[in-house]
Amino acid sequence: MSRLWLVIRFVFLGACLVTFAACSASSGKHTSGDLSSSVPRVVQSGAASTAVAAKTETVSPVAGNSTATVSSSPAKLSPDVEHLSRVLSSMSARAKAVIPDGNPEEFLADLHKVLEAEKHFRQDDLSLYYLIDKKHAVSADYVPKDLVPLVKNDFYNISRNGLSLRPDVERALQEMAKGALQDGIKLMVSSTYRSYDYQTKLFARYVAQDGEALAERYSARAGTSQHQLGVAIDFGSITDEFAETRMGRWLAEHCEEYGWSLSFPKEYEDVTGFMWECWHFRYIGKEACAFQKKWFGDVQQFMIEFIDAWKTLQ
Repeated sequence: MSRLWLVIRFVFLGACLVTFAACSASSGKHTSGDLSSSVPRVVQSGAASTAVAAKTETVSPVAGNSTATVSSSPAKLSPDVEHLSRVLSSMSARAKAVIPDGNPEEFLADLHKVLEAEKHFRQDDLSLYYLIDKKHAVSADYVPKDLVPLVKNDFYNISRNGLSLRPDVERALQEMAKGALQDGIKLMVSSTYRSYDYQTKLFARYVAQDGEALAERYSARAGTSQHQLGVAIDFGSITDEFAETRMGRWLAEHCEEYGWSLSFPKEYEDVTGFMWECWHFRYIGKEACAFQKKWFGDVQQFMIEFIDAWKTLQ
C-alpha cells in the first residue's frame, strides 16, 4: 500500500479522533492531559497538517472538578482531500500499491494541472482522457469529429492509405515526428482510427484464426478499442520485435516528452486487459504523461481510471 494512501487514511483517523475527543469532553466525560498526543502525526505539512495539526485539541482539568473544557472545534478536512480519499479507496489494490510516497497537496496540485490542460481540449468531442477498455465502451455510431486523413509528408511515413486521426492528435504526431527526425529516425505509422464496423470484422478474424480466448488478449471487441477514439497509433511492424528497433527504443524513451503514452505495458495484462504492445501509443498530452509517470507507476490505465473516478465518484 502506498504511503500517500496511508497519509490520507491517517488524516481521516486523526480528524475522527479529534472529533471524538471534543464530543467526549464537552459531554462531561472525564479527560485529562493533552489529547493532541492521540492524533497520528504522519505528515506535519500539506493536507495532513492543515486537517489535523491546525485543529489540535487542548483539554484542561478544572480545579476541584472532574470535568474538562475543550479549546477548539473538531477538525475538518478540505473537500479535495476528502474526495481524494474516496477516489483512492475505490481503486484496485494494485493501483494503490504503485502510488509513491508523497504529499497529498502536491498530488492534488499536479492533478489540477492535468484538469486545467483538459479545458484546452476541443469541447465538442470526447476528452483525450476518456476511459475506454473492456468495461467501458463507446457506441457503434461514435466517430471522432473532423478526422484528418494521413497523407504522405516530410515528417513521418504511413504504411498504407486510409489512415486518419483527430486533428489535435495529428498535430501532436507531427510534433513528435519532428523530434524523432532530429535524432535521425522517421516514424512509421501503421494503424490509427478504426470504425466500430472495422473493429468488429478485425476481432472476428482473430477469433477465427486463434480462438476467442486468445483473441481477447490481444484484440479489442468493437466499441472498446482506443483506436475508435482516433487518439491511438500502432507504429512500425506491430510485433514484439519492434521494441528492439531504433524507432521502438526512441519511442519508449521519448514519447512522453510529446504527450504520448504506451497503453499496454509489460506485466499489466491483468490491469489493461491486453498483452504487452510495444507499438501501441495513445496521445493524452504532456501534463497527463507527467502525472502518470510521477504518481501512477507510469501506467496509463491507472491514471485514466483515477481521472474518471475523480470526475464521476460522488
